[in-house]
Amino acid sequence: MNTPTAAAQEYDVIVVGGAMAGAASAFILKQENPDLRVLVLDRRETLQRRVGEATIEISTYFLTRVLGLTTYLNESHLCKHGLRFWFANDRTKTIPDCSEIGGKYWSRVPAYLVDRATLDEEVLRRAVASGAELVRPAPVSEIKLNPGGLQEVIAKVDGVAKTFKARWVIDASGVAALLARQEGWWRRNEAHPTATIWSRWTGVKDWESLELKKKFPQWAATCHGQRGSATNHLMGRGWWAWWIPLKGGDVSIGAVYDQRTLEIPEGGRPHERLKAFLMQHPVAAELMRDAQPTEGDIHTRRNLAYYSTTFAGDGFALVSDAAGFLDPFYSPGLDWLSFSVSSATNMVLKAKKGEAVAPMVERMNADFNRSYHRWFEAIYKDKYHYMGEFDLMRTAFLMDLGLYYHGVASQPFRRGHVALLEPYYSTPPSTPFYHFMRTYNRRFAAMAESRHERGVAGQRNDHQRYMFPGYTFELGTLKFIFKAALYWGWLEITEGWRTWFTSPKQSGEMKEKTGTMPAPAKEVVAQTTVV
Repeated sequence: MNTPTAAAQEYDVIVVGGAMAGAASAFILKQENPDLRVLVLDRRETLQRRVGEATIEISTYFLTRVLGLTTYLNESHLCKHGLRFWFANDRTKTIPDCSEIGGKYWSRVPAYLVDRATLDEEVLRRAVASGAELVRPAPVSEIKLNPGGLQEVIAKVDGVAKTFKARWVIDASGVAALLARQEGWWRRNEAHPTATIWSRWTGVKDWESLELKKKFPQWAATCHGQRGSATNHLMGRGWWAWWIPLKGGDVSIGAVYDQRTLEIPEGGRPHERLKAFLMQHPVAAELMRDAQPTEGDIHTRRNLAYYSTTFAGDGFALVSDAAGFLDPFYSPGLDWLSFSVSSATNMVLKAKKGEAVAPMVERMNADFNRSYHRWFEAIYKDKYHYMGEFDLMRTAFLMDLGLYYHGVASQPFRRGHVALLEPYYSTPPSTPFYHFMRTYNRRFAAMAESRHERGVAGQRNDHQRYMFPGYTFELGTLKFIFKAALYWGWLEITEGWRTWFTSPKQSGEMKEKTGTMPAPAKEVVAQTTVV
């Protein structure tokens, strides 16, 4: 721990939080302007393991081409090769019986499976090496805002409350969301009441093991890449689970569920409840039978989604989870971090050069408010309704991923770092795509509820295998989006008409709630997948 002297307690920027968002902010500021006096305050002596262990294309660009971590990531973490989804019903008994969506080959745009504790510590180390000061443990109790003047941050250092002053404060405090809660900006996303339970496990069977290849040779031969190097998902109506291998042999496994439909029963240790739930799926039953949880590494959290009504002001900016959180499905957390950190540091750097602050604050607030709410409506609102339907998820996945690749992920590779100043759906050209995505997401949710009510849910969840060749930034791969859109049209004609004249409330709500985390046994087996 570095403790500044009394004369050194005034800074240009104070960053609250030393994990990835705060460390990256400090590193970028010192790289772009070495003369800036940057202080990082973190409440912990060392950073702890946390969920968020998969990157996608935007965050990978940020980690590699903005933070310069390519060699480190290749040496210390695992390359990720896309997403893979597994579905089941009462006809599935083994892994090959389960319907599968996933890549036939390895991905061509890089991404990683990362241990966040070691990754975050490395970025923090580089920030300090670049000249940022670090004080820890230094839990922050209050941030006193003074628009246009010096902000005050009160933190406890060596048991004594100390005041640090700076022209700018970057709140990277994570889910604690210090400024948002302190100022009354914090809001729960009531339309998305999800909860989660997760842990790291040892003794999990290898997807590529000789045992499985001998046991299921035809199944093993259908994938020309490696199933285990993807983020695997088990899927079900109202829930999904992730399956992420980490360097060194641990596997991060967790479930996320919609509390309107499912609930974790009381009694028993959390890891026992998680394992019992997942073992109902043939994939987990095969791979997780002998798995053991890492002692003390089990976590639960309710009401995951929230947001701040304010993202910036004249003297402060909120970044990453301190500004809001949506959902871990599709692993977007580090993308949100990349956009918010890029915008916050850009504002501070430009203000230091004498540019007017007010227009930048106005733009950041408008962009991130628009981005959060449109992102939610286009991708996540009621998506849990149809997560247990193989054909609906395949169609949505092809359009979700394709539009992400061509509309979002391609931009920094083509235009450079400036594209990271434009969060999802914040620009006028993105508006038609937002409406398009919001529409098909709503329609698939309605169709899934109709299937459930008619007793035909999960009928395509066995013995279907969609091995996807993969997206690139080339225009030729747009064909997969068009094919998926055509299939959507066919679905509307063959079954969607049943919900054309029902209200969104009638077709879009999960109407019953089971008394346990899994739905009744037959239904859970009938509809299952993971991110």
